[in-house]
Amino acid sequence: MKKILAILLAAVCLAATADSAQEKYVRRYSEIAIAEMQRTGVPASITLAQGLIESGAGLSTLATKGNNHFGIKCHNDWTGKRMYHDDDAKGECFRVYRSAEDSFRDHSDFLRYYDRYKGLFELDPKDYRAWAKGLKKAGYATDPSYASKLIKTIEDYQLYLYDDGVVISELPESPLEVEKASEVRKVKAVEEYSFSTERLVYEKNGVQFVYAEEGESYSSLAAEYHLFLREILSFNDLKSEETLASGTVVYLKAKKRQAAKGLDKYIVGEEPQTLRDICQRFAVKLSSVKKLNGLKDDYQPAEGDTILLRKVKKSK
Repeated sequence: MKKILAILLAAVCLAATADSAQEKYVRRYSEIAIAEMQRTGVPASITLAQGLIESGAGLSTLATKGNNHFGIKCHNDWTGKRMYHDDDAKGECFRVYRSAEDSFRDHSDFLRYYDRYKGLFELDPKDYRAWAKGLKKAGYATDPSYASKLIKTIEDYQLYLYDDGVVISELPESPLEVEKASEVRKVKAVEEYSFSTERLVYEKNGVQFVYAEEGESYSSLAAEYHLFLREILSFNDLKSEETLASGTVVYLKAKKRQAAKGLDKYIVGEEPQTLRDICQRFAVKLSSVKKLNGLKDDYQPAEGDTILLRKVKKSK
């Protein structure tokens, strides 16, 4: 009921003013923005404000010809239709979506699964000012006045009303909290092995692991936990032994085929990393991730690539 009242109130406020392109845009896409807030936790006000700014109220070439409302570029993993447009460089590749809904969904996922923006989900989902400043601080846009533009847009069109109808307790957990919750200390696990109980065994995604200490190797850890060397190498997606740095995660059991619930995908950031690095982080098998994403053995993750970690239902 609160959500319905909030939508009606916002619609009345918009109807009371001139029927501008911005107001038409908000009325058309407000329900999608609310649905995305419920699915991912991205405030509807922020989504609508970014859509208004990035797409010119839906009138930009990217929006009208490519259903691309947030200027998301192709990246190496994009297999859909493309269009080329001058942006930071001439003739850059941008994604073409089947519908505006797909663009809104991709935008939400981009914020939720890209490490750079995950800290935003620790903020109050109804504090649009904090979100606007957080987006700018995280580097979403180079425009120094981007945060103030978002805030002004939200306040000018009272977009915060669309946040008010969403129940906070029903929003998904922060992706950082979900990942943290998948890694816990497993004191009971020490009973399975013959080693000092002073050493901690942890669990991530239901898979037991230890942090390597100075001077250790896969061979020494295999011996300590009564494993064959080929077993511990297999558990960690290695074909041969390599130097083991202190603090490295070493799994003592086979990893899972999928990541923990709530960690559906991962968007590659700026830091160089291999596909194995990503699989080690989320305790998923390298072979499973390759199969799920249709990746070849020589694939190298590039910034902006989306790596699926769980089977997800495709939007219609």
